[in-house]
This record gives sequence, C-alpha cells and structure tokens, in this order.
Amino acid sequence: MEKDLEALANKIAEMVQIVAKLREENQQLRQQLATKTDENTRLNEKIETATGRLEAVLAKIPEKET
Repeated sequence: MEKDLEALANKIAEMVQIVAKLREENQQLRQQLATKTDENTRLNEKIETATGRLEAVLAKIPEKET
C-alpha cells in the first residue's frame, strides 16, 4: 500500500512538472504568435503602401493608342 502511494505521489509530481513545462511553452508560443501577428500587420501595411504607389505611377502612364 505504501509503495502504491509512493508511486502515485511520484506520478503526480511528474505530472506537475509536465504541466509547468507546458504552461511555459504555451506562454512562449503566445508571445511568438503576438510578434508574428504584429509583423504580419506591418508587412500588410507596407504592401498596401506599395500598391498605392504603383497604382499612382500606372495612372500617370498614358494609354497606348492603337
């Protein structure tokens, strides 16, 4: 009985360590996601700016008459 309780206590301690590790990993992944989301937003804004500039340049080019 005592060995069973000791084995159970060991398993619980191991599970607590695993949960703590997973929580830490989850936090790191959340931070990475937030960073990538910000980067994605910034890059989309750059694309929109470049698209606007390109459209402005194309609008200045006269159409070819046939």
